[in-house]
Amino acid sequence: MPPRFDGQSVLVIGGTSGIGEGIATGFRAAGASVLATGATAAECSAPGTAPLDVRDAAAVAALIGALPRLDHLIYAAGIIRRGAEHDPAVFAQVLEVNLTGAMRAAAAARAQLAAAKGTLLLTASMHSFFAGPLIPGYSASKGGIAQLTKSLAIAWAAEGIRVNALAPGWIATPLTAALRDDPGRAAPILARTPMGRWGTPEDLAGPALFLASPLAAFVTGAVLPVDGGYLAA
Repeated sequence: MPPRFDGQSVLVIGGTSGIGEGIATGFRAAGASVLATGATAAECSAPGTAPLDVRDAAAVAALIGALPRLDHLIYAAGIIRRGAEHDPAVFAQVLEVNLTGAMRAAAAARAQLAAAKGTLLLTASMHSFFAGPLIPGYSASKGGIAQLTKSLAIAWAAEGIRVNALAPGWIATPLTAALRDDPGRAAPILARTPMGRWGTPEDLAGPALFLASPLAAFVTGAVLPVDGGYLAA
């Protein structure tokens, strides 16, 4: 049986689309009370959603501080700007959302997670392990997420907070639409993936539930690939 989260509060930042939405849906199905944030009000028309600009430290602190309880924080917000990331200004924008935003949210949630003996789950990537010529900002941000995961896991263990990350492989989301629509680039990806398909956001839900549950009580500082075997191939 999958783990249950009845009576627990979960915040999924970046949880209104893509991987974050898949994880939020998984926690809701497991009984948790879930608040999912999106970057704009237009993304947040459904119940249980709220807009949040992860670049705004005051807004992040206010949203998290208003929660009466927080057991698990998942940070799934992210942007990619292929090619343009060689411009230092665009590079900085990508890091601001993908990496600094994660630290901003983690710091704001620390006291509540400690009170709940809860978990922090960050979103790494295959690009935490290897780089991409068109995405220096995205690659740097995801490499940073892997190291941030390990650093916070060490720093916060004494407070009872476990910190882990998922490293998704090639997942069918809006961020990978350009790749999936280009047969010349999609074919090599599928050829290297032993499971022979693109992942789905729902494929991330089970690993996220595991890492947040007592089943992973002795797991912290891990960066778990969820990639259909791509890294191993």
